[in-house]
Amino acid sequence: MCSVKDGLIERDNYSLAGKTAVVTGAARGIGRAIALELARRGASVVVNYRTRQEAAEEVVRLAKELGADAVAVQADVSDDAAARALVAAGAQRWGKVDILVNNAGIAHYGLLLDTTVEQWDLLMGVHLRGAFNCTRAALPGMIRRGYGRVINIASVWGQVGAANEVAYSTAKAGLIGFTKALAKEVGRGGITVNAVAPGVIETDMLNGLTPDEKAALAEATPVGRLGSPEDVAGIVAYLASPAGGYVTGQVIGADGGMT
Repeated sequence: MCSVKDGLIERDNYSLAGKTAVVTGAARGIGRAIALELARRGASVVVNYRTRQEAAEEVVRLAKELGADAVAVQADVSDDAAARALVAAGAQRWGKVDILVNNAGIAHYGLLLDTTVEQWDLLMGVHLRGAFNCTRAALPGMIRRGYGRVINIASVWGQVGAANEVAYSTAKAGLIGFTKALAKEVGRGGITVNAVAPGVIETDMLNGLTPDEKAALAEATPVGRLGSPEDVAGIVAYLASPAGGYVTGQVIGADGGMT
């Protein structure tokens, strides 16, 4: 419960004890950091993966070392039946799903004229249809209980666009629109919907860049460095907590001041 004492929010208002979270694309990078941060704050976590089972099982092991319960569940979130089974796995294990983090995503670099229809559809399927599928599966239970947190991992490129990443930027911009509209639709049901828009984060998605290119991106960032997955995870944990209960329909930048 939210409580205030002597004008200060009590520390347990940031606890996720007793909550259950589903984090898509949680085997590596930002999703991994989010899953572990939620576990650190007491949540039980479904660690979703598509192909990286060993990495997902490692996240589960680390979550359990933090004192949380966790399970790895394989699912391609762009498939509706698989997404429903993913959310159901959390509900069956712990009786409910309180928090959904739509993080699963893939990168694509290239000119629009070099982007194939198949590549375009793949990005929209993972980023947009994946979020739609998982959210639609989680919402009925949240509505019944009058409580829920939906957090979508967007991108700074969804806000300002990036040359040579038109498909990716479009998918992330769509996720921002999804966030803002859904927040208005379910707010009176006790459900908040927010997006976090990371800037340039040090993950596998940067593997195609040279050290000089990474250095240039860090130089272009006002704080003078690239972000870490943990920089994003802390914001997600706040939005997932009772302390974030009056924040909805927002896009929170985790970009070191880029925007």
